[in-house]
Amino acid sequence: MPDPSARPLWTAAEVAAATGGVLHGDDRPITGLTYNSREIVPGDLFLALKGARDGHEFAASAFAAGAATALVEHTVEGGAHVVVPDTLHGLEALGVAARERAPHIKRGAVTGSVGKTSVTQAVKAGLDLAGPAHASIKSYNNHIGVPLTLARMPVETRRAVFEIGMNAPGEIAPLSKFVAPHAACVTTVGPVHIEAFADGEAGVAREKAAIFQGLVPGGTAVANGDVAFSGLLCDAARAVGARLVTFGTDPGHDARLLDFRPDAEGATVAAELFGQPLEYRLAQSGAHWGLNSLCVLLMLDALDVELDTGLQALAEFQPLAGRGQTRTVAIPGGGFTLIDESYNANPLSMTAGFKSLGARPTTGRRIVVLTDMLELGDQSRALHEGLAQPIEAAGLDLVHAAGPEMRHLYEALPASRRGLWRETAAELAAEASMLAAAGDIVMVKGSNGSKASLVAKALAELQTAPSSPDTPPATR
Repeated sequence: MPDPSARPLWTAAEVAAATGGVLHGDDRPITGLTYNSREIVPGDLFLALKGARDGHEFAASAFAAGAATALVEHTVEGGAHVVVPDTLHGLEALGVAARERAPHIKRGAVTGSVGKTSVTQAVKAGLDLAGPAHASIKSYNNHIGVPLTLARMPVETRRAVFEIGMNAPGEIAPLSKFVAPHAACVTTVGPVHIEAFADGEAGVAREKAAIFQGLVPGGTAVANGDVAFSGLLCDAARAVGARLVTFGTDPGHDARLLDFRPDAEGATVAAELFGQPLEYRLAQSGAHWGLNSLCVLLMLDALDVELDTGLQALAEFQPLAGRGQTRTVAIPGGGFTLIDESYNANPLSMTAGFKSLGARPTTGRRIVVLTDMLELGDQSRALHEGLAQPIEAAGLDLVHAAGPEMRHLYEALPASRRGLWRETAAELAAEASMLAAAGDIVMVKGSNGSKASLVAKALAELQTAPSSPDTPPATR
């Protein structure tokens, strides 16, 4: 619950002033914002946005749950409300007002084809150690999530970081301009959402580079120097007069990865940062975290966070749900290691996941359970079939798969690597007990829309009860 002695996030009168709306009812303190009436806690501003359903239909239930005020397009019954011509535009105005009333806040913005959420939250971990901080929650990175995150930013914040995503051309630049970041990064570029771009990955790269258009004058652009379109990213940064810093594996980068050594507890990274040698620990073991961690350190540096603080944050930052969380699942005869990468997938993250799995020591098999990668357009078949090569390069033992697109991969695999294939993730999940044995390491990965999480959940639920009260928990 909010601290009743703290300064409110907004007041109803301030919301009306920021949005140009008209307040009906009493001026009240506001301690939070949401557009979901089921998430209302007392003191919230309810945003009656229009989507699949008209949010105005839920105003009464929001007030009943304790909403202090509502932002609406017409008068409603049940509580104080601010009437504006358009609630989405009202939210955008409130986000801009939150930014402008606190010019002292250093703001960062993160985009990329892979790793946006994890890098955003790792940056947030460093910001938290440096003082009052604010960040996107979940994957609130679109035309609603970005202004909502801004509008939720307390004036006492010292530093903030925002995740910015896209599904189609022209979405990133406006969102970056809302944030007006002091530092912005592109984690990587790859064939993600390519069905929306006539020129495929090149179009994705241009869209990602558009994040630099929102930088404040003199702001820092952090670019991945290892991607095929690094020149495009760097040119976009220079075009807006940004301070450009790069990370990668080749000489000449401001942050250079020299070595990545995974182990059972995470990994050790050897690197150079601004020409100085550096070795540090990660709680993450995925190979992609070598470059991710350098991106995080450059972002934190640009937001005036000390290096030691950033290294402490990286050492403590645990994998997010569905993004590499690891547990041991006890089953008869022993147990197997489950790596849950079920939140999302694309060719880049698949390849990184296979490489990481191949580097893990095990007494059993290295197994991947894969569901369809989505939004790949007419390249989908080729990109699914193309996963066979990195699977072979990583030395993985067995592939289980679900979905019509993953059928293409399944048929491209040698018979020795083929496990089960089913039409849907639900069908594969129903056979979870057939997917792993004691001693195996199993990684589950797929696009969120293809329901890889169903398989990860089913595998986790194979957990058997401890044999005695003294048996330690399996999760680590």
